Amino acid sequence: MTVPNVLLSGIVGSTAYGLAHEGSDVDRLGLFAAATERLHGLHPPKESHVSTAPDRTLHEAAKWCRLALGGNPTATELVWLPDELYEVRTALGDELIGIRTSFLCAKRVRDAYLGYATQQFRRLESRGDGSFSADTRRRTAKHARHLKRLCHQGLELYTTGRLTLRVENPQEYHEFGERVATDPTAALPLLRFYENAFGEARAALPERPDETAVEAWLRRVRAHFYAPGAQAA
Repeated sequence: MTVPNVLLSGIVGSTAYGLAHEGSDVDRLGLFAAATERLHGLHPPKESHVSTAPDRTLHEAAKWCRLALGGNPTATELVWLPDELYEVRTALGDELIGIRTSFLCAKRVRDAYLGYATQQFRRLESRGDGSFSADTRRRTAKHARHLKRLCHQGLELYTTGRLTLRVENPQEYHEFGERVATDPTAALPLLRFYENAFGEARAALPERPDETAVEAWLRRVRAHFYAPGAQAA
């Protein structure tokens, strides 16, 4: 898959979290700019390009901004990667990293991270008493690890305004995943703990994101790619 005008792209997912193991997929996420003149025609360009082998998702700049403004954890992590995990990093991509806190607000972060964690728990809960195939057990353990990660990272972002992607103790997450794979209900106390923690914590984030800064960045992208055939910054 060749997508022009990629502004920022890097390795995300389990590799970024420090939870990858032998055989884990390497997931890539990025954003690109559609040529500005193409946005005004009858048939607007695709907003996302998804490929496998390698696993890569690229969102058009405006779509990525909407996802990030909504608190989407997967989109958000792109602008909090360690430097060594970026594979494409342009001047406009650096500007985006520079305004990453503009996308954040307390309610959307809390709702998104706890919401995704709750979704993971519902998946676990639907799998019964643990008497399932080895493949399902592996997926269950993976979902449990990500439930724990989403809770921890969401609370950090909510209370500090910062996001650390690499978990501090990967073994703890793997052990939690195995416990939950045996008994999915073992995830419930952790989920309840973080629900209470969010409820009691003082948010370091504003009530609303700074859409003015985001809009200004997106307009710079549109201006940069207004000329036909323009290349990435």
